[in-house]
Amino acid sequence: MDILKEATDWAKAELISTPFFVLLGVVFIAASMGLWQVGKTDLAKAYIIPTLVAGVLLTVIGLGLFFTNKSRITQFEKAYQEDSVAFVASELKRADATLKEYKNVVFTAIPLIIVACALVLFFVSTPIWRASMITTIAMLAVILVIDGLAHARIAEYNKQLLVAEQELKK
Repeated sequence: MDILKEATDWAKAELISTPFFVLLGVVFIAASMGLWQVGKTDLAKAYIIPTLVAGVLLTVIGLGLFFTNKSRITQFEKAYQEDSVAFVASELKRADATLKEYKNVVFTAIPLIIVACALVLFFVSTPIWRASMITTIAMLAVILVIDGLAHARIAEYNKQLLVAEQELKK
């Protein structure tokens, strides 16, 4: 198994997936601008700021992940050439930490926040609260979908790292 190729392929797959954060962030920002221009009702006007904030957050998340993973690709080869055993160990440690983070944040905290926002919708009827809760649910749903796919990729990459670790110990 060529773990360097697998690591590079994983990082390249991340480079394909993270622009979706940016794309959907731009959609949220465009929705905010559209509501600002044509929104006539109190509820439409209430969506302007929450959708703008959600759009900016998604865009920042996407750009941060993109540039982090882009720099990782060149670092992989250098680190692997210097010490393949240390490279696999450090990647295993990083992948394990990321998987735990996904479990705690993406698959526990985000669904709980979505439920809390949905509950707020039952008890609050002011436009700004409704718009904020609905926008938060939409933004978190986007994060949940994209990170759910990223979780599957890193879980597979983690399995490949475990195999590579065993091969290097031989």
